[in-house]
Amino acid sequence: MIALLQRVSEASVLVNENSSDPEITGAIGVGILALVAIEKGDTEAQADRLLQRLLAYRIFEDDNGRMNLNLRQVQGELLLVSQFTLAADTNSGNRPSFTPAADPSEGRRLFDYLLESARNALGTVPAGRFGAHMKVSLVNDGPVTFSLRVPP
Repeated sequence: MIALLQRVSEASVLVNENSSDPEITGAIGVGILALVAIEKGDTEAQADRLLQRLLAYRIFEDDNGRMNLNLRQVQGELLLVSQFTLAADTNSGNRPSFTPAADPSEGRRLFDYLLESARNALGTVPAGRFGAHMKVSLVNDGPVTFSLRVPP
């Protein structure tokens, strides 16, 4: 399981942009936007470990300007967005291969599991819509971006 964490001062997700009913499915202020990819072989164990790392990862500055604080310590928010393209194999050619990504039904199941676990840990956790075409807007604070991976 892969997560691209971005420390943000704000972020939001818009779905159905070109329909008569566009919808913002999630928006946060200060916190972490996590783009998440589920890989073949991932299980609940990878989701649990990824969430544990995501919540404990110290990417927020303390009073001395050092990255020593985690999401809970700054009372930040979390926005989860499924992004299977993070699992792409880009090692050869000029077109990504998505064979490392979990099939859509398993990806949805594990993303929903991760989202529910995050909500159990934090309360409100907004999210994108799995499988939808989304417009993700963010103000990256820093910029600060990290990639976390819990291998299958």
